[in-house]
Amino acid sequence: MHSVLILGCGSIGERHLRCFQRTGRAQVTACDANPALLQRMAETYRVPVTAKWDDPAVKYDAVVICTPAHLHVPMAIRALERGMHVLIEKPLSQSLEGVEALLRARDASGRQTAVAYVLHVFPFLVQAREFLRRGEFGPVKLATVTTGQPFHLLRPAYAQTYYRDRKTGGGAIQDALTHCVNWVESVIGPADSLFCDCAHQVLPGVTVEDTVTICARHRDVLASYTLNQFQAPNETTIQFHAAQGSVSVEFHRQRWGFLRAGEADWTWHDAPVPERDSHFIAQAAAFLDQVEGRPARLCTMEAALASLRFNLAALASADTGARVNCANLHA
Repeated sequence: MHSVLILGCGSIGERHLRCFQRTGRAQVTACDANPALLQRMAETYRVPVTAKWDDPAVKYDAVVICTPAHLHVPMAIRALERGMHVLIEKPLSQSLEGVEALLRARDASGRQTAVAYVLHVFPFLVQAREFLRRGEFGPVKLATVTTGQPFHLLRPAYAQTYYRDRKTGGGAIQDALTHCVNWVESVIGPADSLFCDCAHQVLPGVTVEDTVTICARHRDVLASYTLNQFQAPNETTIQFHAAQGSVSVEFHRQRWGFLRAGEADWTWHDAPVPERDSHFIAQAAAFLDQVEGRPARLCTMEAALASLRFNLAALASADTGARVNCANLHA
């Protein structure tokens, strides 16, 4: 059994807590600055709790960092210095400050690290990515992402959380779109440059963007990303187009498919509709596998850094009205 500290027990922290528990491979401790929240964790999940995550008298094998994004990097560095394996909730951060120091701390520690972009363990996405990497249709030349959801119904407390402020990782770009961006980048590589337009259109109680459109270039692949967080259907479709065929991924139908050039109909591969926590249990198990020395399947620090650069470039482009080169961003 691995001793795992869940640092931050808001909605995503609570999910990590119960999902690490459900692997049957972790002894979980909850940590939060809110006494009432800690009491609920103790009563609901029968786990030990603490308000002091960095207590030198207590040692954990691993920590899952679920605090607001601006705290991720300094907390991860400290955890690595104390010899813990580290899983960081996405995004890696909301700035580049300290990221290079984090990579050095990881390398010096010899500990395992990953960033919790959970799409990396979705079975139908793994299958689609493997198909695309085989290159059967030739190199991808165009990728499109169209996604939206009734955010106010899915996460009604959003206006009282980190989401309300870009400085803590809030807004549609850093909170929602980054999942799709990170997964697309795992297929076609990091973005070189992009142009972004975004706005606050509907969501009450916040002023951060809830609607985004981005045109990006990933080396020789053109890509477009469109997201809103107020539409009625909760739907996401990602498509990749090459000279000899296309691949489509439909999150809302839990399936992926391909259409060869010249064929009339799609060939679909359906996946069972998962239980709500199933992907997060798989992510927890994958991280514990990594801790035990098995091959990593989760998002690396380097891949998360590329997606962080995408987020920051999108915000900079939206604020300036100019196309932004992702490599030109500095801490």
